[in-house]
Amino acid sequence: MNKDSSKVEEGAVDAPAQIDARIAELADWRGETLAKVRELIRAADPEVVEEWKWRVPVWSHGGIVCTGETYKNAVKLTFAKGASLEDPAGLFNASLEGNARRAIDIHQGESIDEAALQALFLSAVALNASRPAKARKRA
Repeated sequence: MNKDSSKVEEGAVDAPAQIDARIAELADWRGETLAKVRELIRAADPEVVEEWKWRVPVWSHGGIVCTGETYKNAVKLTFAKGASLEDPAGLFNASLEGNARRAIDIHQGESIDEAALQALFLSAVALNASRPAKARKRA
């Protein structure tokens, strides 16, 4: 599964506009899914910071929380410290073998457990907040 190339340029200062452009560029179920995930994240955490790194959307609060990658067959939300998070709803279904990251692959036609995703995101924010300030600066 190859990552789609993005026409949005990295390094520009307006990350929300870059994310908007990426969603529009996809113009299919992946764009709709990425937009929905973004809406859920922003509703869960109004203080979330949207960034554009590695040619993908990044949501941060006290450090990176997750990225929103798009592939041909999936929208992948990769949680930077997912291995340290409780996942009572069993959302993590990818990158399960790593020591740090965990991911959620969302495929065409799949529904999103909105409340569980928002709770997982807020747990990741709380984990970032629990780390010493020096460690957060490196994230």
